[in-house]
Amino acid sequence: EGIIYYIILVLLLLNKKTRKLGVILGVSMLLNHVLSNMTLKPLFARTRPFDINTAVEIIIKKPSSYSFPSGHTAQAFTTAFAFFFAKSKLTKPMFVFACIMAFTRLYLYVHYPTDILGGIVLGCISGYIGYKLVEFIQMKRAH
Repeated sequence: EGIIYYIILVLLLLNKKTRKLGVILGVSMLLNHVLSNMTLKPLFARTRPFDINTAVEIIIKKPSSYSFPSGHTAQAFTTAFAFFFAKSKLTKPMFVFACIMAFTRLYLYVHYPTDILGGIVLGCISGYIGYKLVEFIQMKRAH
């Protein structure tokens, strides 16, 4: 259930050199959670592909939440974009991982392509706003 992102977050927060990126990621993840799981999923209430096409048997435990947007994709891209906006050297690997995550959601037949696209857009928005919020707060604290 996305434990890898929390591990990354904790590791970033524990290291003084990466703490700012950790704060950016934490703010971005919180924003993503509120927008994706608490707002958009209930608002759109989109049925998952495997519920429509019951002839396809999926190989994982059936997710119980709604389909749009893809929460796994949104979280993966939130992380990648937080790294991108913070100008981290690990940006490229994070985007590779995010793309793999997005593909697996389609491959596992738990999302439609538009769910994935929505997750990517939401990840970009969450990462950007998280970055800007931390920068704004840091600027205000400096003055």
